[in-house]
Amino acid sequence: MKITIIHGQSHRGSTYHIAKMLAEKLQGEITEFFLPRDFGSLCTGCTNCFAKSETLCPHYEKLKPITEAIDNADVIILASPVYVYHVTGAMKVFLDHYGYRWLVHRPEASMFRKQAVCISTAAGGGMKSTNKDMADSTFYWGVAKTYKYGVGVREVSWNRVNDKIKNSIEKKTTSLARRIRKNYGSLKPSIKTKAFFSVMRLVQKNGWNETDSRYWHEKGWIGKKRPW
Repeated sequence: MKITIIHGQSHRGSTYHIAKMLAEKLQGEITEFFLPRDFGSLCTGCTNCFAKSETLCPHYEKLKPITEAIDNADVIILASPVYVYHVTGAMKVFLDHYGYRWLVHRPEASMFRKQAVCISTAAGGGMKSTNKDMADSTFYWGVAKTYKYGVGVREVSWNRVNDKIKNSIEKKTTSLARRIRKNYGSLKPSIKTKAFFSVMRLVQKNGWNETDSRYWHEKGWIGKKRPW
């Protein structure tokens, strides 16, 4: 099993430790990236990725190692501490660059067989909305199954998080790892994803965006072929 972790911050706080804890319990090959250290370029809004090709994005080459790691992964872990009830700016900037991969445009076929985990922590609240920020992308990428795990750690330092909370995190990550391993290699997209795919298939049959429509036709998805 290959696991790719995208950390929404460059320091190693509570969110980092929980994401790493889960990844290690999956007992696979782990690849990690830290934002904004490994990628932090703002989307310029040039629309080249939508209208022409993602290779024309001014940040394509810089982003390429992370894209390849995501595509090669069986499990994608997106981890972000809560910043004003949402993901970090670095995580938002990162996710912005994959808009062209949403189902409405040109989803990557391998996503429909992957699992993803969205992890967030805060001293107080905001985990639900922060995880939704990340899960919106994994759903619209076509990921077969997304898990969300948010924890109020009541501290700003992992070293000061009390043992009761850490024990709860230990049990939760063990349970989550067990579910991921059980589903590994046997998942298909949800009914919701398949339904959305069907709608997009009709849209792309005579699509308004020539680049997107051509992609769907070349994949055979306008006919009977499906990415799952």
